[in-house]
Amino acid sequence: MVKLHEQILRDAHQSMLATRMRTEDMLPIAKKLDEVGYFSLEVWGGATFDVCIRYLNEDPWVRLNKLKEAIPNTPLQMLERAMNIVAYWNFPDDVVKKFCFFAKKNGCDYFRIFDALNDLRNMETPMKAVKEAGGHVQACMSYTISPVHTVEYFVERFEKLVKMGADTLCIKDMAGMISPQRAYDIVKGCKDAGIKLEIDLHTHCTSGMTGMAYQRAADAGVDILDTDISAISGGTAAPPTESVVAAFKDTPWDTGYDLELLIEIRKYFLKVWDKYRHLHRFNALKFDPSVTLHQIPGGMLSNLIFQLEEQGAHDKYRDILDETARVREELGYPPLVTPSSQVVGVQAVMNVLHGRYKVITKETKDYCRGMYGKSPAPIKPEIMKKILGPKWKDEVIDCRPSDLIKPMWDKSKSKLNEIDGGSLIKKEEDIMTYILFPQVGLKFLKGEAKAEFTSAQLPLPIENPLTRAMVKQSFPEYKQLWIETTPPEDRVGPAQIPTEFEVEVDGEPYEVKVIPAGGFLVAGAGKPAVPGKPKDIEGAVKTNMQGTILSIKVNKGDKVKKGDIIATIEAMKMEQEIKSESDGEVKDIFIKEGVSVANGDIIMQIL
Repeated sequence: MVKLHEQILRDAHQSMLATRMRTEDMLPIAKKLDEVGYFSLEVWGGATFDVCIRYLNEDPWVRLNKLKEAIPNTPLQMLERAMNIVAYWNFPDDVVKKFCFFAKKNGCDYFRIFDALNDLRNMETPMKAVKEAGGHVQACMSYTISPVHTVEYFVERFEKLVKMGADTLCIKDMAGMISPQRAYDIVKGCKDAGIKLEIDLHTHCTSGMTGMAYQRAADAGVDILDTDISAISGGTAAPPTESVVAAFKDTPWDTGYDLELLIEIRKYFLKVWDKYRHLHRFNALKFDPSVTLHQIPGGMLSNLIFQLEEQGAHDKYRDILDETARVREELGYPPLVTPSSQVVGVQAVMNVLHGRYKVITKETKDYCRGMYGKSPAPIKPEIMKKILGPKWKDEVIDCRPSDLIKPMWDKSKSKLNEIDGGSLIKKEEDIMTYILFPQVGLKFLKGEAKAEFTSAQLPLPIENPLTRAMVKQSFPEYKQLWIETTPPEDRVGPAQIPTEFEVEVDGEPYEVKVIPAGGFLVAGAGKPAVPGKPKDIEGAVKTNMQGTILSIKVNKGDKVKKGDIIATIEAMKMEQEIKSESDGEVKDIFIKEGVSVANGDIIMQIL
C-alpha cells in the first residue's frame, strides 16, 4: 500500500496559480478532503505566508486555524525552510523555536523541514523545536543533479537525519526532474541501508518523467507519494491524485482511496481553476524536459513568469533559463529551492538584463560568504573575486550562519510595541509576522495592505489589467493590449475607448473610472502629455528593475563617491543595492522609502 500526501491547498496553486488561492475558496471543500484518508494534507508554509500578507490581505495564522477547524481528522502539514522558516534569509534560534511552537498551536501537525543547501546544521534547531512542540518531523533532502549529488550522497545524509530525530523522510524534487532510475536507486539505497522510517517522494510533472518515476519508486518500496487533485495538477505541479489512485488500484500499492469521492473534489476545483483564469499561464502547463538542465522548480517557474512580465522582460524567459544553469554551476551546484532558487534565479535575471555580474544582489554576496550555509561544491575563486572583491577570503564564514545572528524576539516585540502604542499586536503571532517580513508585515498589521482581488470578484472581468495580462501572453509583441467586447454592428461612433484604469499613487494601485465629457482624440493626434516626473535630467540616477525602495542611504546635499551605496531596492523578492555612478553631490531625491518604482525611474540627481 502507498499513502498519498495531498498538496492541492498549497503546492498545487503555488506551482500553477502563483500561490494566489484564497482561504474562502478552500473552506467549502475542506470536509470532503478530510474524508479521503490522506497520509497528510499540505496547507501552509512555502510561499503562502508571504503571499497572504503581500497580495491577498489575509492573515496566514487565521488561515491555518480555520483549516484545522474544518479538517480535524487529517494531519495538516507545512513546508518549513529550516532556519529561513518561511522567508528568504536566516533567523536566530529564538525566532525559529517560537515559530514552530505557534505553528503547532494554530493547527500544523506535520512539518516538512528542508535546507536549501542540504546543510544539516541548519536543520537541527527546527527539528528539535518541532519535536518539543509535539509535532511530526518529516526531514527532507533537496534533490538535484550534479557531479556532487550522487545516490550515496543522499543515502548518507538520510541516515544522519534518522539519528537527528526525524519521524519520516522525504526526497524533495522541487524541480520535477528525478528520473525513474534515480528515484528507484535512492529509495532502494535507503531501504538497503536499513532505514526503517517511511520515505516520501515529492516531485513535479515538469520533465514529463514523473509517472514513470513514481512507479519505479513504488517498485523500490516508497511509502508515500505527493499528488495534487487533477484540476490543478500536471505541468509545473505534481501528478494528479485521482490518476495515481486509479493506476495503483488492485496492485500491491493500492491506496484504498475512494475514487468517486476524489472525482467530486475534482469537480469543485475545476470551478476554482476557472475562477482564477487570470493567473493561467501556458508555460506552466507544458512539459519542459530542459528542467534537467536549468533545474528551476515549478513554483519558481510560475512566479518567474509573472515577475518577468512585471519587469517588462517576458521575451528573455529562455535566455534566463540558460543563464540560471550557468550561474548555478558557478555557485557550487546549489539545489534550486527557496531561498537558493531565488538567489540563483534573480542573479541570472540580472546577468541577462544588465551583463554578467554587473549588478550583484545582496543575497548573492551573502550566499558566497556562506551566510546561507555551505555550498555543495566549492565556488570558483574567479567568481568569488568577482562577487566579493579581491579580499573575498576574509569575508567567508565557516560556522553555522545563525550562530552569528543575535536573538530577535524580545527586541522586535519592543519595537512593534512602540508603534501606535502597541495596538498592532492583537496576538503574539503578529510579532512573528513582523519579524519574518518587517516592511510587508508592518503594512499588513496596520491595515494598509490591499488584496489584489477577493473570491467574490472572481473571475476577474475581461477589462481587468490582470485578465489582460493573461490574454497578452498570446501576443507578446504588443506592449499593451485592449480587448474590444462590443460587436462592430452594435458600435455607435468610434471603437470603444477604455474608461477604467489602474492608477498608481505613491506605490499604491487604485482603480479609476474616467467618464468622457464629449469628443475623443484619434490615436496619434495632439502632443504628448507632460510627465509628472523628470524623464531625463543631467546626473540622473535610474532604477534598473521594478521594485520597492527599501532604504535611502543619503540626504539632499550629501557628497558621494562613485560606487557609494545610495539606496536599496527589493526586486523579485531580493534586495539589491543602488550605487552612485559618479562622484558628486546629491542635488535632489525623487522617491521615498516604501514606494514602488518602475524600471528606468529617476530616483535621484547627483552632480
